[in-house]
Amino acid sequence: MPILKRIPKVDKVLEWAGVQVLLRAHPRPVVLKAVRTVLESLRRDVVREMPSALPPEEVIAARIEAAVEQGTAPSLKRVVNGTGVVIHTNLGRSPLPEKIRAQLDSIAYGYSNLEFDLAAGERGSRYSHVEELLCELTGAEAALVVNNNAAAVLLALASMAHGREVVVSRGELVEIGGSFRIPDIMGQSGALLREVGATNRTHAADYRAAVTGETALFLKVHASNFAMTGFTAEVTAPRLVELGREYGLPVMADVGSGNLIDLARLGVGNEQTIQDFVRAGVDVVTFSGDKLLGGPQAGLIVGRKACIEPMKKHPLLRAFRIDKLTLAALEGTLALYRDERLALASIPTLRMLTVSPAELSEKGKRVVRLLRRNLSSSVEIALVKGASQVGGGALPGQELPTVLLSIRMAGVSPQEMEVRLRTGSVPVVGRIARGEFLLDLRTILDADVPLLVEALKALA
Repeated sequence: MPILKRIPKVDKVLEWAGVQVLLRAHPRPVVLKAVRTVLESLRRDVVREMPSALPPEEVIAARIEAAVEQGTAPSLKRVVNGTGVVIHTNLGRSPLPEKIRAQLDSIAYGYSNLEFDLAAGERGSRYSHVEELLCELTGAEAALVVNNNAAAVLLALASMAHGREVVVSRGELVEIGGSFRIPDIMGQSGALLREVGATNRTHAADYRAAVTGETALFLKVHASNFAMTGFTAEVTAPRLVELGREYGLPVMADVGSGNLIDLARLGVGNEQTIQDFVRAGVDVVTFSGDKLLGGPQAGLIVGRKACIEPMKKHPLLRAFRIDKLTLAALEGTLALYRDERLALASIPTLRMLTVSPAELSEKGKRVVRLLRRNLSSSVEIALVKGASQVGGGALPGQELPTVLLSIRMAGVSPQEMEVRLRTGSVPVVGRIARGEFLLDLRTILDADVPLLVEALKALA
């Protein structure tokens, strides 16, 4: 095909003025890859469409520039979450509080006393920066932090029950996100699983019957991602503690999403707090840092000193330890919990979970006014009622009444709108329901509103 022969060679394209500008601004391998990608795409277009002429040089150069920009853009991007799922695992779970930004900047861009005791002038422990704070907030004797809750469970079981039996209700052998199953994690710890009870009903007698000389502990697991209703029975944490004391066995609770504030009295779910488990006498409690707590990804372990001190010397701790930025973010977030009102107002996850429908309605009116000032009349915007979800395996089945932005655009289907907004320079992720493209105002942060306006302007 003669036109194929007129496609310029790579070395010729590299001499173009527009491409020379790119070479001065970007690494040569990046520009070279973009040139080859665009030329190959051009060849495919010629074969498929058989045009009478090639695009002009400036058009091809513009495509190369766009390919360079795409190739150099960070893969991890800021996303506007309009899905209505507050703790959205795929979108990074909990956004951090704005109030801790300065602390993070200070630690990220300089040296810190991560493992240096400034008072003694000698090596210290990285865990000391949050242990006292965790004990203060939960009432526990000791605390430890690792990189996520699965690691916390694995470390605790490896330390307390390696080679021995762990008794757990059959109805609590859950699978968490990413196809990770509690029995698999227990197996990796070297602990031996001893299932008791039926899927829907477990009684104190089931735990009693399972105790042998090889029993290391009783384990209670939060039913993450699902709720069991109907003909059910479980042994509560306080009752399990009584059984543990009777047999001289420690009790461990994997609480999963773990919260430090009683959200039930604020109308959100009926989850017990970490303090409830500690007061009940549970020896070891593990939970996540980036779910209901609203902080960074981390696995928190609190409980009796006799159980937690050996974990600090366990070889696995080195593999599970957290870095300075996670510690800084966790310390800053936990400090906000010293004042419950400050925590509720400052921690985005708590704020999103507890904001009222009336507040969302007022927010919606402000956003609609702003959008109408910035968008053409071809874009139709309305407020409709809907429901949000907590997400992240927390409060399964809980729905929160919310206000949604319904967006219609002439000549653009809801499906096309969803794709174009999701793949924009600042991705906006929403949902389609009832034949409409919807954005949930509960999960759109105030700082996201200008980004949403720009994304819709680009779409229109």
